[in-house]
Amino acid sequence: MFEKIRIKEHMEVVDATKQHVGTVDEVEDERIKLTKSDASDSQHHFIALDAVDKLEENRVVLKEGTPLPVGLGNKATTV
Repeated sequence: MFEKIRIKEHMEVVDATKQHVGTVDEVEDERIKLTKSDASDSQHHFIALDAVDKLEENRVVLKEGTPLPVGLGNKATTV
């Protein structure tokens, strides 16, 4: 398990295969807010902290099968 206070602004967020998903803007409550610059729709998107598998160096690694928000770059899938 990880402590959410270890998730910092500008950390890379990757999926279980280490493909770039986004960049942390901030942690709000129990969600990671991603920067707009990684979104194809120029909007902030959120990923639940429950979707985080682990932290590796300066990366947030998501659990396998985590659905990504619609509009999140080229990796967008339907929620």
